[in-house]
Amino acid sequence: MAKTGVLLINLGTPDSPSTREVRKYLTEFLNDPRVIDINPVGRFFLVNGIIVPFRAPKSAKIYKELWDLWNGDSPLLTYGNILRDQIQERLGDEDVRVELAMRYQNPSLDHVLSKMEKAGYDQIIILPLFPHYASASTGSAVEKAMNLIRKWWVIPEIKIISDFFDHPGYIQAFVEKARQHDIDSYDHIIFSYHGLPERQIDKVHPELNCSNCNCHQEYNTDQRLCYRNACYETSRLIAKELGISSEKYTVSFQSRLGKTPWLTPYSDKVIEDFGKSGKKKMLVFSPAFIADCLETTIEIGEEYQEIFETAGGEKIQLVESLNDSPIWMDAVESMIREIL
Repeated sequence: MAKTGVLLINLGTPDSPSTREVRKYLTEFLNDPRVIDINPVGRFFLVNGIIVPFRAPKSAKIYKELWDLWNGDSPLLTYGNILRDQIQERLGDEDVRVELAMRYQNPSLDHVLSKMEKAGYDQIIILPLFPHYASASTGSAVEKAMNLIRKWWVIPEIKIISDFFDHPGYIQAFVEKARQHDIDSYDHIIFSYHGLPERQIDKVHPELNCSNCNCHQEYNTDQRLCYRNACYETSRLIAKELGISSEKYTVSFQSRLGKTPWLTPYSDKVIEDFGKSGKKKMLVFSPAFIADCLETTIEIGEEYQEIFETAGGEKIQLVESLNDSPIWMDAVESMIREIL
């Protein structure tokens, strides 16, 4: 077998929940032109003059709350390390080495790829840990990795897993998480995905924009790398496995930033509307995240719970992310072995 390096990449996390470290993380993250894809000068002043100075102290408090729930550690990094170690053990081959890096902050891609360069691999498999392709996540991670690798004197064969939103193991892992709950006892199910500006989706298929696309009704096979299309398909696949009818669930998008149009419907508005309509119990999936994080535990588990209660509802139940699920480990192992 060829000497192989496997590079797992997730978004990133501050080194600590201090305001200083959160500021560093947000500065690197939000200055990425794939994340905020506007005029560079405008982005610089918007991010460094407005967003980061005002957001960092507030975000630091939320990160502190999140980390306290995980014994003072970042859940994203904790479960990332578990995944790396489990996949390494499962592959059990001295010719295959698994590494974990973060697109922003640590363990940095610069550091991890420097180590991988010295290892002299014949091939490298890059697996961004984002189920659905988006330029702001998978695209950014791959771009950064390739910009570093292109400077190597010897460039090995590179294989990239761009998405896995419909991988049977990934779907089954979320199905098993959902089965820990009495699904029939909930008034409605929500599949809440991280939002994106509509303009970023429209760039994927310039001839077809979100306003006249039917991916919310059926999967468009020729638009696999369209984030919205992939999110709706993931929802359909999970719902089918669980026997949830199309009338019983809603797909929505969370975590928007700024005033430009983002993918709709917005999760917080959907939650509020269901509360006002008399719904009392809601089950919420967040399949865009393979590990629990700020967007799942705090945004859905706490902020949406407050919105729902204020609107007249009673309980928002978050379906836990895949975290250290053995079925999830099976899925990642399967993706890698298919290439090996």
